[in-house]
Amino acid sequence: MIPEFLRPVIANPYGVTLLVLGASLVGGAVMNFVVIRYLRTYTDRTETDYDSIVVDNLHIPLVTTVSLIGFSVLASIPSVTENTFLTAEQVSTFIGRPAITVIVVVWGFYLNRVVNRLVKKINEEGKASDVRGRAYEFAPVFSNIWSLVVITGTVAAVLVLWNYDISPILGAAGIAGIALGIAAKESVGNFLGGLALYVDDTYTIGDYLEIDTGEAGTVVAVGIRSTTLRTRDNIDITLPNSMLNEERVVNLSEPRGQTRLKIDIGVAYGSDIDLVEEVLVGVALDEDTVPDNPEPKARFVSFGDSALAYRLVCWVERPEHRGRVRHRLNREIYTRFIDHGIEIPYNTHDVNVYQRSDNDDRDESVNSDRAVRSGASDAEGDAERGGPIDST
Repeated sequence: MIPEFLRPVIANPYGVTLLVLGASLVGGAVMNFVVIRYLRTYTDRTETDYDSIVVDNLHIPLVTTVSLIGFSVLASIPSVTENTFLTAEQVSTFIGRPAITVIVVVWGFYLNRVVNRLVKKINEEGKASDVRGRAYEFAPVFSNIWSLVVITGTVAAVLVLWNYDISPILGAAGIAGIALGIAAKESVGNFLGGLALYVDDTYTIGDYLEIDTGEAGTVVAVGIRSTTLRTRDNIDITLPNSMLNEERVVNLSEPRGQTRLKIDIGVAYGSDIDLVEEVLVGVALDEDTVPDNPEPKARFVSFGDSALAYRLVCWVERPEHRGRVRHRLNREIYTRFIDHGIEIPYNTHDVNVYQRSDNDDRDESVNSDRAVRSGASDAEGDAERGGPIDST
């Protein structure tokens, strides 16, 4: 029910205009100095910074919307449009649509901004709190995708607001997207592979990987299209993410912690097996790079053809240290086995040399002559029988 003192104002188109614009401005002021201030006071008391980012970035869109909504309302009030020198369509063109356009553009800009800042904050906190030292750089990718979506949506909304048909633009964009996807299918595959690796959390910076194709090394960079491994030769190898999704990848750094090292060795039958096990475990315990927990163990694996098969099982802190630790342990095992008289069997070849006598030479000559005469006799017999004689 409209109060009596407002009836003359509403009846007058200029009064309606002043009333609507005044209400919009007052609403904007209330939103700015009351609502936003209260929300900021509330977010300051919370433990997280995410709500503060949202309030700070949505401040201007909210105030702008409330302040300019009155211009759009004026363009739809008949008493206003009928009492101006402009037509209703012109009022909408010069007042209503520009106001809505500004609102749409402001919302698009700040929605893009708030999401990008939230993603950046989440990425920074994730790097700081992740004990794995995660340093993926995919957060900017999501920000870029979101920016593209917001820009496209904002432009489309503005065009529709101004009565432009965007169907041809959408059709052209679809065809261009298909052509681009076909032309750059490998790049698209690598990009999607990178996203899959990021979502699955397959590996991260600092992990040591072994790939079925033979490459092995520490992950030093994870990009949108490729992953870089640094080998023990200090050579960087760049591998496409699509290949890493297709091949079997062994992450020796997961689960986090120590990596087991196994050294196989054989000792001769008849060896003191208690002494062998004591020496093997002692070698591992005396090595500084081998932790005492879990405790190293010597396992009697099997009875071999010429040796008792043993296996020394111990642990190393990093998978890339296994080669160095194996070298040290092998040297020390060999030295201590010699000191304790433990034999390591190995294959041997016996070569027997026979000395030939003169009688053996004469016997061989006689046998050769007999073979020649026997061949000649067989040939003559074939000739007498009329059989063929091979001239070759």
